[in-house]
Amino acid sequence: MTIRRLIRYLRPHRLVLGAAFALLLLGTAADLAGPYLVSRFIDDYLTPRTFPKEAILGFAGIYLTLHLASVAFQYGQLLLFQRIALRVIHRMRTEVFGKVQHLGLSFFDRTPAGTLVSRITNDTEAVKDLYVSVLSTFVQNGVFLLGIFVAMFVLDWRLASLCLVLLPVLYLLMRTFRTYSSRVYRVTREKLGELNGLLSESLQGMNIIQALRQEGRMIRRVERLNEEIRGAFLRSVRLNGLLLRPAVDLLRILTLMGVVSFFAGASASGAVKVGVLYAFLQYLDRFFEPVNTMMQRLAQLQQALVAGERVFQLLDTDEWAPGEKPGALPAAEAAAGGEVRTASGAGLDRPGAETVRAEAAFPGVLPPASAAGLIEFDRVTFSYDGRVDVLRDISFTVRPGETVALVGHTGSGKSSIIQLLLHFYNVRSGEIRIDGVPLSRIGNDELRARIGLVQQDPFLFAGTVRSNIALHDGAVTEEAVREAVSLVQLEPFIRRLPRGLDEPVVERGAAFSSGERQLLSFARTIARRPGVLLLDEATANIDTETEEAIQAALTRMRAGRTTIAIAHRLSTIQDANQILVLHRGEIVERGTHQELLRQGGLYRAMYLLQQGGVAAKV
Repeated sequence: MTIRRLIRYLRPHRLVLGAAFALLLLGTAADLAGPYLVSRFIDDYLTPRTFPKEAILGFAGIYLTLHLASVAFQYGQLLLFQRIALRVIHRMRTEVFGKVQHLGLSFFDRTPAGTLVSRITNDTEAVKDLYVSVLSTFVQNGVFLLGIFVAMFVLDWRLASLCLVLLPVLYLLMRTFRTYSSRVYRVTREKLGELNGLLSESLQGMNIIQALRQEGRMIRRVERLNEEIRGAFLRSVRLNGLLLRPAVDLLRILTLMGVVSFFAGASASGAVKVGVLYAFLQYLDRFFEPVNTMMQRLAQLQQALVAGERVFQLLDTDEWAPGEKPGALPAAEAAAGGEVRTASGAGLDRPGAETVRAEAAFPGVLPPASAAGLIEFDRVTFSYDGRVDVLRDISFTVRPGETVALVGHTGSGKSSIIQLLLHFYNVRSGEIRIDGVPLSRIGNDELRARIGLVQQDPFLFAGTVRSNIALHDGAVTEEAVREAVSLVQLEPFIRRLPRGLDEPVVERGAAFSSGERQLLSFARTIARRPGVLLLDEATANIDTETEEAIQAALTRMRAGRTTIAIAHRLSTIQDANQILVLHRGEIVERGTHQELLRQGGLYRAMYLLQQGGVAAKV
């Protein structure tokens, strides 16, 4: 149940919660003692018209002390409850964001980014209202109502017993409101998530929207979603207007009429204490004040519960990134001496075996930049959706220090090979090995710390040029940053910036050209001195002059490193040790540039097409 899971977040704060509850009880007792004290004054002194000075001063002093004590206790409990609430929501937001960071890319492939943003921000904000406003209000007012009934029984147990009828009526009213409002708020949350997704998509693709004159269509979609959200909110307003304060006010008036009628009947048969009547009316008035507050908070409670369901759905998602699921062999354990085994179960530490214990071959299960870096794809088959294979029976070997290029038409499976090597997805069948160790046995942190990835469309973070190269990684020193800048020939660009490496970078690096963004991503990769380079059409968006500088830098980078490069421009991979030609998820040709040209197959056709039909010299 959602409410139970939300309350479980309070367990680490039991001691502080107990202190807050104790202050709440003391504050409630001090507050409720006031009307009882006044009733005693009315019946003992005001009605008989005796006004001894010492007694009146004593009553005034006690009343003032109770009021000040109530204020102090209520302030203390409110402060403690708020602190607990803010700590709880801080933990929840951290858990949700942490979970998202470790979900597999297959989850993001089918989940709109705006929907996730809505759950992490809007839904957790609604849950925060539960802890900050709703729970504290219900606890405080629940204790207050209990205290009121205790005071009523002290005054007149018969009338207090009759007032107990209010409790099931109020419970029925709350239950009815929750039943109908949950449906409305669930629709509202879902539509808000859709709206966030649409806004995120439209803002990121604004240039395409304007270029294709799609502004009107996008406006109509937003208008339609807004209309659905408006309708859901109107339904909630109708529920609030009918079942919240108006219904409680009607119940309050009927109860007051009943109490006055009871005292009127009692006065006909004997004397009635005016102080008791005053106190009862005061307590009833104070009884319905917290009831009204609680009823108004029911709307927030229901929204928080619906939001909590959505948050827990995300937390319960069992679509971990490969190698990230809790319970897997920790990388530290493997590095400390845990034996790594192949898929067949054969140990890697047998004397004389080709492969050795993982920690002996390289620290932390993966070899450092200076280690061998042998990459093997062994009959690998892969599917994104579990139905259609995008890679079929892929086998190839990249020896240490070699460069292997992947070429083929769009959708042939080139990028999928890169994704699998980074362990973003699990293979459907077959096996990928690095230095003889199956990829499934290598910790993701160690794997990705040794692999450098440069993509066609680099992503830059808001910050500075320096922070985008170092990414706040303590292992990337200032010296490494400057060496990387020099290696990719980024120095002329840095000198043109007013603040150099401290120049601010806006979101996604929108103020820089595509070539400048690509150079920055190269520097970011090189600064980590990776042992394996993955180049996903890294020079596709770079002009010819910049490409020459990058190719020179890549030549220096690839020295002693294993490199897999996806190439669109075939002229950039002519010196590769091996070129794999993919077509519809299969390797249809392999060889060097000259060998493939002599074969006269798909590679030659692609090469001639890029050369404008001029016959290649072989």
